[in-house]
Amino acid sequence: MTESPTANRLASASGNRSLLAGFAILLAFITAAGWALHITPPHILAVLLLLLAVVVLWTVAGNRSAQTERGQAGQSLRHLSAILNSSSDAIICKSLDGIVTKWNLGAELIYGYSEKEIVGRSITTVIPAEGLDEFHSIMAKISRGELVRHYEEQRIHKDGHRIQVSMSVTPIRDENGVIIGGLTIARDITERKLAEQEIRKLNDDLERRVEQRTAELQAANKELEAFTYSVSHDLRAPLRHISGFSKLLSEEFASSLPPEAQHHLQRIQDGTRRMGQLVDDLLNLGRVGRKELSLQVSGLRPIVDEVIESLKSETGDRQVEWKVGDLPYVECDAGLVHQVFQNLLANALKFTRPRSHAIIEIGQQQRGGNTVVFIRDNGVGFSMKYADKLFGVFQRLHRPEDFEGTGVGLATVQRIIQKHGGTIWAQAELDKGASFYFTLGSEEKSQGKSEDMADKKTDKNPKQSTMTTAAGGNHG
Repeated sequence: MTESPTANRLASASGNRSLLAGFAILLAFITAAGWALHITPPHILAVLLLLLAVVVLWTVAGNRSAQTERGQAGQSLRHLSAILNSSSDAIICKSLDGIVTKWNLGAELIYGYSEKEIVGRSITTVIPAEGLDEFHSIMAKISRGELVRHYEEQRIHKDGHRIQVSMSVTPIRDENGVIIGGLTIARDITERKLAEQEIRKLNDDLERRVEQRTAELQAANKELEAFTYSVSHDLRAPLRHISGFSKLLSEEFASSLPPEAQHHLQRIQDGTRRMGQLVDDLLNLGRVGRKELSLQVSGLRPIVDEVIESLKSETGDRQVEWKVGDLPYVECDAGLVHQVFQNLLANALKFTRPRSHAIIEIGQQQRGGNTVVFIRDNGVGFSMKYADKLFGVFQRLHRPEDFEGTGVGLATVQRIIQKHGGTIWAQAELDKGASFYFTLGSEEKSQGKSEDMADKKTDKNPKQSTMTTAAGGNHG
């Protein structure tokens, strides 16, 4: 094993003492030899004085070297002690039987005992009774040369309260490599443990509240289902009766009724028809909220084409130009997305009614790395100061005398989009048209599927197609 510099210096000092003894013996020998050889005393004295001067100089040099070495060693020890005491962690040295030999200021702050109070005592002073078995197990591992890292235990503060500490223990070896004790570095984690306990408590309370709210929601859904059943059956029957009898009066007694009475009957029939439509829309809105999504990869273009085809009967003799651009494949509930396009395109068709040449455009664009589908028209538009009411139930931005509707369609659209994890918004200007934009949560970017569908529909589905509907006919 390589010797340390301090050991070398100590050996050098020991050698100096041996030289002094050797010179003393040499002086005695020279004196005796001088007398035996009849050398004159002055010569002997000169030799002795010369040797004495050499010995003195050698001794002084050795003493100064030893003092320097002792000063350096003391300074190193002071530096090491300062480093240990500057740590906020507890640094504790103890023998294999648990007797404390070193205790820094960090240990005093954590455990409350000063170095004078604890050095020479057993470390079990700060260990609770239930932790003794664990302590002896740790010390057995240390005696075998094993390291123990980051284990958490309770310890007892000087004032009696318990603290939580995280500790690591390593063996201490002497100059010959023999294990003589253990070095413990401990950190007070009491506040962290209390915070974790509080978080667990809050999480448990949150879970309890969620369970409670879930139960309340389930109960509310059952009540809603009961209400839906009542609306669909109990309310529909009176509506049918009102509509049926008013129609019967108009058909059977129209000739005998004055014009004012006929007008009132017509208003009754219109009201029952609107009420029936409103009931249907509300029921549909409720079904959308309860329906589980059936997700599959679907192309939006076939859905749009199908909706446009279904709206032909509503165009009459109007000039309607449909501009359908390239649309993505998405993972969605195709039935619900069909309803989204049905509502949005029907609205576009309705609000372009005053235009002699209606233009309705459907396409996609990229915004922030997301695919956004848009539906744009050149209809009557609306003022953006009322945009916050656009997707509310029963919220209408136009008079029913101008444009029919129940005010439920866009609320249904928004609910469907949100169920898919997407968003919907609108931009418009009064009398200059409106644009609706929406995203769907999961977009399928399978280029293979898209290209395969495009190959099959090259003639029927170009990148953008324009259809003009006039008097019920289509012209490509």
